[in-house]
Amino acid sequence: MPTVNVKRDLLFKALGKTYTDDEFQKLCFAFGLELDEVTSEQQMIAKEQGIEQTQGASDEILYKIDIPANRYDLLCLEGLATGLLVFLEKIPIPFYKAVKPKNVQRIEMKKACLQVRGHIVAAVLRNVTITQSAYDNFIDLQDKLHQNIGRKRSLVSIGTHDLDTIEGPFTYDAKPPKDIRFKPLNQDKEYTGEEIMDLYAHHAQLKQYLPIIKDSPVYPIIYDKNGVVLSLPPIINGDHSKITLNTKNIFIECTATDLTKAKIAVDTIVCAFSEYCSSKYEVEIVEVIYPDNKKFDSPDLKYRVEKISSKRATNYVGINQSPEQVAKLLTKMSLKTEVKDGDELHVQVSPTRHDIIHACDIYEDVAIGYGYNNIKKTIPKTPSIGKEFPLNKLTDQLRETMANAGFTEALTFSLCSREDIADKLGHDIKNVPAVHISNPKTLEFQVGRTTLLPGLLKTIVANRKMPLPMKLFEISDVILRDPKAEVGARNERRLCVVYYNKMARFEFVHGVLDRIMHILEVPWHSNKDNKGYHLRPLEDPTFFPHRCGEIVAYGNVIGKIGTLHPDVLTKFGLTIPCTSLEINIEPFL
Repeated sequence: MPTVNVKRDLLFKALGKTYTDDEFQKLCFAFGLELDEVTSEQQMIAKEQGIEQTQGASDEILYKIDIPANRYDLLCLEGLATGLLVFLEKIPIPFYKAVKPKNVQRIEMKKACLQVRGHIVAAVLRNVTITQSAYDNFIDLQDKLHQNIGRKRSLVSIGTHDLDTIEGPFTYDAKPPKDIRFKPLNQDKEYTGEEIMDLYAHHAQLKQYLPIIKDSPVYPIIYDKNGVVLSLPPIINGDHSKITLNTKNIFIECTATDLTKAKIAVDTIVCAFSEYCSSKYEVEIVEVIYPDNKKFDSPDLKYRVEKISSKRATNYVGINQSPEQVAKLLTKMSLKTEVKDGDELHVQVSPTRHDIIHACDIYEDVAIGYGYNNIKKTIPKTPSIGKEFPLNKLTDQLRETMANAGFTEALTFSLCSREDIADKLGHDIKNVPAVHISNPKTLEFQVGRTTLLPGLLKTIVANRKMPLPMKLFEISDVILRDPKAEVGARNERRLCVVYYNKMARFEFVHGVLDRIMHILEVPWHSNKDNKGYHLRPLEDPTFFPHRCGEIVAYGNVIGKIGTLHPDVLTKFGLTIPCTSLEINIEPFL
């Protein structure tokens, strides 16, 4: 859930009313938001840096407000104020319009762009008058969209430019890094594409975006009719076309790997800041030309009408309201609604409300408009009593049994290295049914564990200073590759026990097995007639020769027991004997 920092005084000025902190918190809750913290810029910096005072920072009060992740329209003061004013019924719902001028701006995308960022959309805000605070909000909204819907610019990257400093038509191309040369934002000289990568390699904010295109043979580049570079998406804009407080006409371009998300980002920005245009809520269209010569206008700012049943909406929410009252609730939530044919509601979804995807999203707004606290608590007509999942119940019972036997429970990572489940245990990774992580962050988390044993051995290594004997157990899931499973893998609940002492004491772990089977009411049957459990010899490189066995219950192999091989102990960094037992507990349900 993103958090926006809004200056309190500016917000109250936009709302036309001053609230106490408690009153504003209640207003936020009624609107489906949460006032997370009341602070100041000075306090925020002091908290981050761990110092008492900061010089140069403002002591103006800031509201930190938690915004639902899908409400992109509320990520800036302008959108938030508009939404609250409509909710408070102080202003009508704004109507946003895309207009196409006689001399329309054009941007043409070259075929080479398909190699790196294959989509672009654009827009123009005409005759804009912005203040410093509006400028700051404009930049902050871009950053919020980059981090949120843009997934740190990997999906969407937005560039904004002073249209009066450049000349269309514009070109979106992709060129080798050495062929790109321009002056980046706030720099005093020109750099090539390769030099820009080196320049920002250690930049606090921009270095995280470099890998998006760094290894690409071509870099995306946008330039105007005269060859002036607007931006190198998704890294940096050009200094030539940077926006200032004197900017009157803003050209917005958005490159992306996902066209839908690009359209959402542009719609959000232009709708929020079109209120600063001389023709309020009007946005100028840009003609986008794709490599196949297909043309489309951007942005379209389309409205659509969703038809829902008022009765169904109120039944879902659990309230008793007439269709007219439901229509009024939705209108408060910036969804202009009309009643048609008695029960049917026609809900107009504006280009700012990209979060409305399904009828249930509209039902949610009905609940918010009505007020969560105003909904009466009722007992469901079909009550049901939940009970513990049988496998978890068995797990808890075995945990208690092991604790009573004097063992200490460990909880280890579900991911481990390939060596842990293969080389260190004497197996070949090719023969282990492991699920591999395609992009592991560290060498310690490459695969899902197929056995609980490595985790317990690592726990012993980390606690070698503890007195002997060490008696540990873990009951948890392992992950096994299974082509028959729906997702290609399945979980299996297992119990693993290790006994680490100066003597192996195989009989000690065997006694633990007998105790577990006694609790599970599984009898010992040495005649192997599949009416109970027994052991049978097994040769496994993880265990000492002739000191390992398979555990068979009711004719099925459920686990292994034995003394670990000295090579295995050495590879894990252990020096004295260790005996282990590992069984699958799912067959006993």
